[in-house]
Amino acid sequence: MLKNCLAFSRRTSSLLKAVKMSSTLASNRKLDGKVAIVTASTEGIGLAIARRLGQDGAKVMVSSRKQVNVDKTVSQLKSENLDVSAVVCHVAKPEDRSKLIEQTLSQFGGIDILVSNAAANPTFGPILDTEESAWDKIFETNVKASFFLCKEIVPHMEKRGGGSVVFVSSFAGYTPMEFLGPYSVSKTALIGLTKALVPQLSTMNIRVNCVAPGVIQTKFSEQLWKNPAVKDMMLQLIPMKRIGETPEVAGLVSFLSSDDASYITGETTLVTGGIPGRL
Repeated sequence: MLKNCLAFSRRTSSLLKAVKMSSTLASNRKLDGKVAIVTASTEGIGLAIARRLGQDGAKVMVSSRKQVNVDKTVSQLKSENLDVSAVVCHVAKPEDRSKLIEQTLSQFGGIDILVSNAAANPTFGPILDTEESAWDKIFETNVKASFFLCKEIVPHMEKRGGGSVVFVSSFAGYTPMEFLGPYSVSKTALIGLTKALVPQLSTMNIRVNCVAPGVIQTKFSEQLWKNPAVKDMMLQLIPMKRIGETPEVAGLVSFLSSDDASYITGETTLVTGGIPGRL
């Protein structure tokens, strides 16, 4: 009798664990039914965001400037059983932005989430050495394209009853880096753009937020962590004493894109390992 009771108890315990696990997996798909666009999403932070949104249930349109990168990424993410499609898009080109939107609507039937991650930084050095062409490219890609992509997508979000916009800024938007001056200023502008959009987007049930990553291990930021001397200098500024990983940014973006963040708008959240930020 005791043996039978113990066996029944073990079976019940296993069943409860299975139900709990199933429930957890289901609850993690907090973006089921949502359609997301992620710009510059074939590597680094953008790729991590696209992957996480897909894992959380969203249909994701991946984009990048090069066909080879787009093809490689969509193949990789599909092999992970994620519902993705892809299109070549240089966000600074109006015709490419239109194609990105049209392809997303054609493939997935609507747009609920925009993650504006594309950025350019063609110059490194003292800010007064910046050429006008470099300044124009930085602001055209990092700020102007982010705004117009948002403006062009908002009507489609409104048709769906609302949505979420997330801009990817940087901790340099709070504390400009000496040799990344124009880039830093463009990232400050995204923090301001986030706040400026709140009044109008709120009337459409569209939330807009911003994330400001610190030193994250990507190809884009390798000047800050690849050289041991520079990396050691950066680690002195980071209370957690380590370089961040791309999934640590992606998890926050997924949260901000979901109904879990339904009463959060106009905010910029630092992902810096403790580096403070203040404008």
